Amino acid sequence: MKYISTRNSDHRLSFSEALIHGLAADGGLYVPEQFPQFAKHDFDGPNHIRQIANNLLAPFLQGDALEASLSQICDETFDFDVKLVGLEKMPPALAIAQAKTALLELFHGPTAAFKDIGAGFLAACMSRLNSQADTPLTVLVATSGDTGGAVAAAFHNKPNLNVVVLYPEGKVSPLQQKQLSCWDGNVRTFGVRGVFDDCQRMVKEAFADDAWRTAMNLTSANSINIGRLLPQMTYYAAASRWHLRRHGVMPNFIIPSGNLGNMMACVYARECGVPIGEVVLAVNANRPVTHFLATGEYRGFETVPTLANAMDVGDPSNMERLRHLWPDMATLRKKIRVIQVDDASIRATIKAGPSDWGQVFDPHTACAIAARAQIGAENTHGASPAHWVVVSTAHPAKFDTIVEPLIGRTVELPAQLAQLLDKPDYSRTIDPTLAALKSALS
Repeated sequence: MKYISTRNSDHRLSFSEALIHGLAADGGLYVPEQFPQFAKHDFDGPNHIRQIANNLLAPFLQGDALEASLSQICDETFDFDVKLVGLEKMPPALAIAQAKTALLELFHGPTAAFKDIGAGFLAACMSRLNSQADTPLTVLVATSGDTGGAVAAAFHNKPNLNVVVLYPEGKVSPLQQKQLSCWDGNVRTFGVRGVFDDCQRMVKEAFADDAWRTAMNLTSANSINIGRLLPQMTYYAAASRWHLRRHGVMPNFIIPSGNLGNMMACVYARECGVPIGEVVLAVNANRPVTHFLATGEYRGFETVPTLANAMDVGDPSNMERLRHLWPDMATLRKKIRVIQVDDASIRATIKAGPSDWGQVFDPHTACAIAARAQIGAENTHGASPAHWVVVSTAHPAKFDTIVEPLIGRTVELPAQLAQLLDKPDYSRTIDPTLAALKSALS
C-alpha cells in the first residue's frame, strides 16, 4: 500500500514515510492510493476492537516497516474500553416511533476523549520508527481542545521524541487546559494569543519552512497525519459489527465535526466496505461545511466561539481530503449530510439529557444528539425507523463549567482526569506567529 498527496498522485510514499512526513512536501495531505475491500463476513470472528483494528488496518500497512508490529501496536492503542451503549430512554416522539439510537463512547482513554485512540497509535508507531535515529522527532500539534492533551499523554517520556503543543489561549475549558499544560520533560505547551485556526496556520507554516522543518525534524500529530486518521476507522468498523450482531441492521452515524478528521475516518471505513449507512456531520455555528454543501464553493471563515469549542474551526484541514475523495459536488452531497446546531440547542440538549435520554452529555456529544433529535424517526433503510449511532467524543466532566449549571448537579470526575489536578502548569503564552514559536523554542 502506498500513500499519495491530495495535490499530486505521483508523490507516493509508504505508510511509515507518510506518517513521519505528516504533511506532503507540496502542502497536500496523504491519502491511501486505494481502499482495500472487505466483505461483511471478514469481521465475523473478531469481537474485541483490538482484533477488528488489526484486521482492518493490515492492508494499509502491507509491505511497510511496521507491518510485523501491527498487532502489538493495536494492543498498545486499545488498552482501554470503547463501548457501544444502546439508549433505552429517548424523547417521547422517538420512543413512540421505536427508533433505535446508540452512543459510541470514545472517552474511556487516558485523557477522556476520542483523540486518545489516534494519539496512542501514533505514539506506538513513531516510538518504533525513531528508536535508533540520531535526531529526535519533534511532533508539532495544534489543538482546539482535546488533541493536544491526548498527544502529550501518549508521547510523554517516549524516548527520542519531543512534542510541541499549540492551543488557543482562553478558548479551551479549564480542565482541557490543565490536560495541556501539566506536562514537562519532552513535552512543551504554548498558549497562542488567537484562535485554533491561528494555531493550525502556524503548524502549516512550520512545515512549509524547509530549513526549520529539517532542523527540528518535524512531524505532525493532528488529523492532517494519516497515521492519526486510519486508526480512527477502527471504532467505526467495530461499532458497525457490534450493532449488526445485536440488531441485524446496518447503522447510520452522527459525528460531531470540526476539523473533519473523525468524519473522514468514518467515510474511509465505509469506502472499504464496512457496513455503514448514512454519515451525518453535526456542526456548530462555524459554517465552512454547511456553506460548501449549500453553494458548492469552499472558503474559510472567521472562527466563531461556541460551547462545543473543540469544533470551533473556520477552515478545516481535512476538507482537502473530503474534496479529493469526491471532487464531484453532486456525488459528495449524496455521500454525506450536515446538520447545524446552535448554542441554544446545545444548552437545551445538555439540560434535558438526564430526563430525555438518561444521559449526561458534553457539549460536542450534545451537538450530535441535537442533530439526532432533528432527524427524528426518519426512515432511511426501509419500513422500520433507521438505526443511528451517535459518536460521543468526550467525557462531560471535561466541561464541568458548562454542564453542571445546566443539569443542576456535579459530574463525577473520572480517575484519569482527577490525577491531573494537582500537577503544576508548565505552559507559556506566545503570539500567533511562527517567529514567536521559533523564538520560544530556541
